[in-house]
Amino acid sequence: MAKQYHISLGKGEVGKYVLLPGDPGRVPLIAQFFDSAQKVAENREFVTYTGEVGGIPISATSTGIGCPSAAICVEELARIGAQVFIRVGTAGSLQEHVGLGHLVITTGAVREEGTTRHYVPASYPAVPDFGVTTALAEAARKLGFPHHVGIVHCKDAFYAEFSEDLPLSEERARLWRVWRRSRVLATSMESAAIFVLSSIKGLRAGEILAIVGMTYQDHPVVDKERGMEEAIRVAIEAVKILEGRE
Repeated sequence: MAKQYHISLGKGEVGKYVLLPGDPGRVPLIAQFFDSAQKVAENREFVTYTGEVGGIPISATSTGIGCPSAAICVEELARIGAQVFIRVGTAGSLQEHVGLGHLVITTGAVREEGTTRHYVPASYPAVPDFGVTTALAEAARKLGFPHHVGIVHCKDAFYAEFSEDLPLSEERARLWRVWRRSRVLATSMESAAIFVLSSIKGLRAGEILAIVGMTYQDHPVVDKERGMEEAIRVAIEAVKILEGRE
């Protein structure tokens, strides 16, 4: 099979498990936690390293920003053999008790983005795989990192939520109050596409987020690396747990 058009990867170049950060710069950081790793591809926003953890083949591929590129990434990775996806990302908190540097393990995503509507109706839920989610929760408990488990929000427009001079500013402010009152924990930009695509294609996906900003205080990014190492360690431990259950 020829290499996939966007991610520039072919069969045999990725593991069964793939960790999915958004930022290409985080891929080599994740690879440092593998037992062995090498860079296998770089094209557009998609950078990939492949290696092993505890003898388990594993890869890390960046998705870029937002659901459109995340959907492309999952589609093409699945075509060459990837089966389990764990998004390792960052997010802004929507709740006072979800603090800077805390981790969020996602149980479902508010589909306030446009990509997934091209795949399924709006009534279809964006939910991760139960087994992957429980493995992430078990890993976070085992490693002792502060974490929360619950629903997150997924959006397309990063700056729209903070602009007061846009045509929909009042409506956006109202919706943020709705999500906060609904106990949505955090907001980011890729989960809905990863979950929906994985569900309809028979793949498995989960998500762990590091809280790097206080969105409810209009500070979307305070420290862009806060909690990232902890999130990576949890994701890798979850892979070991999942493989042990096979």
